Amino acid sequence: MELACGLAGEVVRNFGEVRLRVLGTSMVPSVLPGDMVLIQRAALQEILPGEIAVFLREGRLFVHRVVERKKMFVAESVDEELCLITRGDRQRDCDSPVNSSELLGRVICIERNQREIKVSPNKMIRLTARLLQTSDRATSLYLRLATFSRITFLRRSKCPV
Repeated sequence: MELACGLAGEVVRNFGEVRLRVLGTSMVPSVLPGDMVLIQRAALQEILPGEIAVFLREGRLFVHRVVERKKMFVAESVDEELCLITRGDRQRDCDSPVNSSELLGRVICIERNQREIKVSPNKMIRLTARLLQTSDRATSLYLRLATFSRITFLRRSKCPV
């Protein structure tokens, strides 16, 4: 897995974008396991709060929403450096700050059931995310319903599951 994440990072850095399937649940309900995301290279100063950033840390890829941009002191430097504060939509706590060396880019497209989903969350998504933050059981139920919905869609469109 670490090798695949590193390869995805190299593709973004060298070619500007990559399309990946999401496996985790930290961004439910905005991004579901199995969704495809199109990641486009972007500099730290180009990414705004509300956007979904993609960063590589400890051999893992993270796809989390930017909560804030702020200048912080970094251990290796005397100067302040711009960092992103991120958090999965379903998570209560923020990640440790993302610096420019970890950042790969931003999500510009989410594909689910062969349809494009808006990247920016609406009020219903935000409300659902708040509910899912409070309960793993509610998240499990939500994911089961989403899987059922996906299977039903594929059967109706006569695509093999």
